[in-house]
Amino acid sequence: MTNRLKPLIIILLAIFLVVSCKNEAEQKKETKQTETTENVSIMGNYVSHGYDSRTERSDWVSVAVTKTDKDDLKVSVRSRADLKKPTCTFDAVVQKVDDKTFETLIDGKSILFQFSKDGLSINTKNETDKDILSFYCSGGASVAGTYKRINEELDKSQIDNTLFSKVLNLQDVGFNVSSIAKGETNQLTIFTFGLPNDYNETFDIENNVITNAEVEDLNADGSPELIVFAESLGEPKKMTVYAFSVNNKNSMSQVYFQPIEENKEISNGYNGNGEFALVENYLVQRFPIYEKGNKTDKMKQIQYKLVDGEASRRFVVAKQNEYDIK
Repeated sequence: MTNRLKPLIIILLAIFLVVSCKNEAEQKKETKQTETTENVSIMGNYVSHGYDSRTERSDWVSVAVTKTDKDDLKVSVRSRADLKKPTCTFDAVVQKVDDKTFETLIDGKSILFQFSKDGLSINTKNETDKDILSFYCSGGASVAGTYKRINEELDKSQIDNTLFSKVLNLQDVGFNVSSIAKGETNQLTIFTFGLPNDYNETFDIENNVITNAEVEDLNADGSPELIVFAESLGEPKKMTVYAFSVNNKNSMSQVYFQPIEENKEISNGYNGNGEFALVENYLVQRFPIYEKGNKTDKMKQIQYKLVDGEASRRFVVAKQNEYDIK
């Protein structure tokens, strides 16, 4: 090889290495974009093996996965309900562990939701906890299992039309909260278990949907309170609560909560799009402040305290403040 050719060969090798590195970087970028696309595809419907033979009267269970306002996912397990009572009914908000795994805690036990390109697997993190997933099913069935992804809507002629379902426990008192679509009206049903005089009532909740339910001993009397959160169907979203208090571990009665629109003390600047939460011994409401119909960069936070009233317990405003959200 002549001395004249050596510099040319070196230059060609350098160009080759630069082009190779660029191609490798582009491939990594494309791979990352593909993974992101697959993450978005987590949302959708998943079904058990019986779904494909549903016209032959096979039982089946579905899992609908949707995104919440935050980075969490909402998981709703529903089953066939046109031939018999639903087999499984379960709702949960699950938090991200990694790109393919989400988790929720029930009674301190970890439930894992592991997604793949074509399916979803639900199981407990610890094998010894798996019985908890049978609690939400009847006839020996379990929420645990593997579900296949489908790219169409679920069969509405067969699926259970329960909109929300949650079971809660505190201080040896159990609560079953569910809502179901009845024509143009949603019905909220609440019943307790573990009390000498158990509560069992159904309410019509027009123009509202139930979003969550929590329990806490808000007045520290040794008996729990149940708070059911709801939001309006229209825009802007307006939140409300249905509240209940257990009386000396004996019975349960409804708690009065004055709608914010009727409370001039705190309603200034309110136009919906807020949220409720239980924080320590308070019911807390937050919402963006509007001025002349326009959303500002301020939030209002209201703390409600549970107190005894003449006829029933009720929530009263304990504290309110405003703060910037920039």
